[in-house]
Amino acid sequence: MERTESKLVLSDNGLALALFGQANEHLKQLAKELSIEVHARGNEVTLVGAAPEVARGRALLEQFAVMIKRGTPLSVPDVTRAVAVLRDRPDADLSRIFEDTVIVAARARGIAPKGIAQKAYIDAIRAHDVVFGIGPAGTGKTYLAMAMAVKALLGKQIQRIVLCRPAVEAGEKLGFLPGTMEEKVNPYLRPLYDALQDMMDIDRAQSLIDRGVIEVAPLAFMRGRTLNGSFCILDEAQNTTSEQMKMFLTRLGYDSKAVITGDVTQIDLPGGVRSGLKEAREVLSGVPGIGFCAFSQVDVVRHPLVQRIIGAYEVLDAKKEAEKVAREKARVEGGAP
Repeated sequence: MERTESKLVLSDNGLALALFGQANEHLKQLAKELSIEVHARGNEVTLVGAAPEVARGRALLEQFAVMIKRGTPLSVPDVTRAVAVLRDRPDADLSRIFEDTVIVAARARGIAPKGIAQKAYIDAIRAHDVVFGIGPAGTGKTYLAMAMAVKALLGKQIQRIVLCRPAVEAGEKLGFLPGTMEEKVNPYLRPLYDALQDMMDIDRAQSLIDRGVIEVAPLAFMRGRTLNGSFCILDEAQNTTSEQMKMFLTRLGYDSKAVITGDVTQIDLPGGVRSGLKEAREVLSGVPGIGFCAFSQVDVVRHPLVQRIIGAYEVLDAKKEAEKVAREKARVEGGAP
């Protein structure tokens, strides 16, 4: 492919320093992601390589320069995620994604979408009373839902937050574990506590939990209740049964929202028991007022290896499914089982 060169001159050295990163780490990451050469000198940067990738790199730098002028900080992972966004949508406005701050967390950092899928998810939660976020681990489904819930609580749009997840046993039976029921189910709810305490001062979060303003409980505790003025989050929903999913969804009262998150490739239910999340996706798609958001491995915002691990397992799952279909076809046609 024909190589091209593009030079970008920045308005001042301070902007260049913030855009290039310490020891030019942002430019090095950009070069790695796009497989191009990136050379910096003073307040100038030159991009050399395949024309489409050079154009993508220049667009990224120009948009990030504008964002930096407005006070938006830039990190190496942001460069990686921005490249992924522009590959998916070359005309994307990065500021609409990276500057859509949901809430400023307890550590004084803004929580904002990290890609197109996360942005669509946030917008869906704003627009719908019930939203399903379905995709692999590490895509921010529960974390962003929690941020939206905390923002709604602090803005007095709701009266309480209800966080729950099914306590599916893996190996040991809950009844045989030592301690009270609360101590037995705490390990299942720990991820919800961790996300909550990342967004609020620990003492304040605990005070709200003690007062019942924020409730963290197993899904079984939701039966028979009507949740008015609440932001309800059901995590790990792939491990609900059909009956449990219906029970949770029908708890929703006036002035309430519900976000249901899960990964249909990580079902821990006993064999033969159908996932309530899978069923809900089929039954409720197209119902007005309900939004569905799908995430994939490209939306993972954890360690870069997590994307590759998920991709490898997706290939394995596809191979197993193909083998299963082939065996069934052979059985029907009277071939070998």
